[in-house]
Amino acid sequence: MADAVLAVETLTAGYDEAAVIRDVDLTVAAGEVVALLGANGAGKTTTLRVVSGLVRPMAGRVLFGGDDLARTSPSARARLGIAHVPEGRGLFFGMTVAEHFRVGPRGEQIDDALAYEYFPKLAELKGRRVGLLSGGEQQMLALARAFLQRPRLLMLDEPSLGLAPLVTREVFRVVADLNEKEGLAVLVVEQNATIALTAAQRAYVLETGRVATSGSADELKSNDAVRSAYLGY
Repeated sequence: MADAVLAVETLTAGYDEAAVIRDVDLTVAAGEVVALLGANGAGKTTTLRVVSGLVRPMAGRVLFGGDDLARTSPSARARLGIAHVPEGRGLFFGMTVAEHFRVGPRGEQIDDALAYEYFPKLAELKGRRVGLLSGGEQQMLALARAFLQRPRLLMLDEPSLGLAPLVTREVFRVVADLNEKEGLAVLVVEQNATIALTAAQRAYVLETGRVATSGSADELKSNDAVRSAYLGY
């Protein structure tokens, strides 16, 4: 894909020399939301960890903006524009919401007004410690902090985990807004395939570490195997 922000090519990776993903190919274009679906243990989180540099590939490569990231550290990848919101959200429970916006990951000042524009609920919680926030509020803060890095690619790992359906819909509404208004490329790992395929333009389905199928969101919604395994109808 010529305009790919991210291209993963024949990627094999895992832990302690045991492969978790094998020969994975995927792309995310500029301004595109792509979902990575699959059951627990399929390799979704490992894929994101390889892209962000936390896991070294055994084979294959990761290209960002056409450049091979093989020799690029996790911190350098963040500076290039890869923002990764992990499953645990990566927040500091003893700090307040406002303190999370005080200094950016590269030591720069953050424009928190933009955060509160997209996440008005956080403006009401500026002085509250993160440990006292609800799961949904924590997820909004993690999203806001990642977005304020002004990334070219935002990666989200299970953003709906532990959230009520109403809160999950709000989180994905904000993701859609960021994509539409800011042109942000998004790669989202999600077990809630129904909402992920509603938010995404394309998706890949991982099974036991390999891409079992891929296509447009509409194509996968009409795929009998995907519907029965992930959509429940």
